[in-house]
Amino acid sequence: MDKSICTVTLIRPEVRNALGLEMRNELTNFFTSVRDNDEVKVIILTGEGKAFSAGGDLSALKTVGAVSGRRRLQAGHEMIHSILNLEKPVIAAVNGIAAGAGVSLALACDYILATHSTLFIQSFVKVGLIPDLGSIYFLPRLIGRHRALELMFSGEKLSSVEAHKMGIINRIVPDDLLLNEAHSIASSWAEGPATAMGLTKKLINRSILAEINETFELEGFAQGMCFESDDFKEGVNAFFEKRKPQFKH
Repeated sequence: MDKSICTVTLIRPEVRNALGLEMRNELTNFFTSVRDNDEVKVIILTGEGKAFSAGGDLSALKTVGAVSGRRRLQAGHEMIHSILNLEKPVIAAVNGIAAGAGVSLALACDYILATHSTLFIQSFVKVGLIPDLGSIYFLPRLIGRHRALELMFSGEKLSSVEAHKMGIINRIVPDDLLLNEAHSIASSWAEGPATAMGLTKKLINRSILAEINETFELEGFAQGMCFESDDFKEGVNAFFEKRKPQFKH
């Protein structure tokens, strides 16, 4: 086993690896603590089962309000920051579905590897929410304002082929080779100059992420308003009742 590569697997298959509050805190703690582990050079982030992550845990959001929702988002922001601030490469090996905040989590990583069956979904609009955990910041900078708005307004599924053409992901591999390919890339990077690579990531992030904290603050305010809306309540109810939501506001 190569101790220079650490694989982190999201394991909540009953909710398609939804990012509950506990999982967000666990990921933050891991990415913060691995900073001082000189043995680990590269991290691979993936999901167990048929999904990378379905995003936020809607079952935990049924009773959320503006204040509690803002705290929840802040925990997610800390998770994203812990990846961005880590001076080590993080590879997202996206298996199956990445939806909502699951897309944001992948976008925060330094390299995105997907399979032929991977689907990306900006699903927030389906439950009356705004894209959170950084998607509003990352996606327009990757694919442009108009395409980002199209994906966010429609909530349509985006195939890995389409995502690759848009520049959202780095590479597509067969489903059964995902982790093998991720480990191959990680092994190559682990042999590189760790200090130089870490500082390269830090400088690139500093140059293009200067305004992300302001975006996160506005995101928390806007999402708090959405949490209080009738449309959000209707969206969540429709999700669990497996029907199309009837938005009125």
